[in-house]
Amino acid sequence: MTSILSIYHNLTTPLSKLDALLPLLARFLFAAILLPYFWTSGLTKLGDGALGFLQPSTGAYAQIFPRAMEAVTYDISQLSILHYLVVVTGTWAEFLLPALILLGLFTRAAALGMIGFVAVQSLTDLYGHGGLEHAATLGAWFDRQPDGVILDQRALWMFLLLVPVIKGAGMVSLDKLLFRNVISARPADQPPAQAHRPAGKTPAETS
Repeated sequence: MTSILSIYHNLTTPLSKLDALLPLLARFLFAAILLPYFWTSGLTKLGDGALGFLQPSTGAYAQIFPRAMEAVTYDISQLSILHYLVVVTGTWAEFLLPALILLGLFTRAAALGMIGFVAVQSLTDLYGHGGLEHAATLGAWFDRQPDGVILDQRALWMFLLLVPVIKGAGMVSLDKLLFRNVISARPADQPPAQAHRPAGKTPAETS
């Protein structure tokens, strides 16, 4: 049994050297799977014209504040400045945060921001759009069905984003290029300070 465990250990230990590939692979999968989804969703929130990024569409408000929009019969002029700021910020985040992860720039902060975005998105789907009433939207764990929108798919999204949060951007990234020459702000180690003792006395006399 010991020899079998030794062989297993010798065969699998070298795999730990691939640890550095994990953040790069996570960013690649994010770009391949989720980035087009978020950018397409962001495009539906832009208003008309060159200043559409400052004037979100009516659909943007309906997606983010569905119940508030129903209450004002989809007349965005009746919403507050807070609603406007949240919608504009959310629209920008849907473009900027995925772009930062793609480029590997301020990756930990961007990935953490995306986790927050997905959490808010999921809560809006559940409570604003009535997802709690639909088992297929909410999903469930340990139910042999892997396609629930919130508890299955979004949980995997968040796990994917946790990789760059914990491990950074990886080898091919702007973070590595920008921060490789950054000197730590911590001052250089100094020799320990000498204990103060009155002049003319030996250590034994000061003890």
